Amino acid sequence: MIVKGKKHKVAWGITGSGEKILETVEIMEQMKKKYKNTFDIRVFISKAGDQVLKYYNLSNTLETLFDKTWTEINANSPFLAGKIQLGTFDFLLIAPATSNTVAKISLRIADTLLTNAAIMGQKTSTPIYIMPTDFREGETVTKLPNGKDLVLNITRDDAKHVENLSNMPNTTVFEHPSEIPSIFEKHSKFK
Repeated sequence: MIVKGKKHKVAWGITGSGEKILETVEIMEQMKKKYKNTFDIRVFISKAGDQVLKYYNLSNTLETLFDKTWTEINANSPFLAGKIQLGTFDFLLIAPATSNTVAKISLRIADTLLTNAAIMGQKTSTPIYIMPTDFREGETVTKLPNGKDLVLNITRDDAKHVENLSNMPNTTVFEHPSEIPSIFEKHSKFK
């Protein structure tokens, strides 16, 4: 529920995928600017996400754009799952989400910062939004940091985990960063 005059907290989780990371950061920067008086976006980066952000030269960008960024030490540090459990965040957004993260949530393996937080959010009715990088079976093309294309083949198993995830409670799965603004719009309304 939105309380007048109080900013809503959003937990944005970043996993170890370069797929759509540039577009996601760009959209999240737009959301921060557009909703500067409505949302307080806090960034939680997985260990692998930290490596990928450095590879794409985005680490300093995120620290400059967002006041509050944390990098995973273990599944409970920083204490994101506990804050999700206590209702500190209006929603959890994991974008991009690797096939590893998606599979772990699908299989109920809460051994990383973001899988632990997502599974706790599902248990406590916190809205969870996840953008899997391996959305559907087949070939996809992604951009490397040097601008070159990389062709990836998404397996049936990866696509099945996405399907399982989309059927889980309090969980919305989406395909592209362009869908993020509608999530913020939905949560910006007074209830």
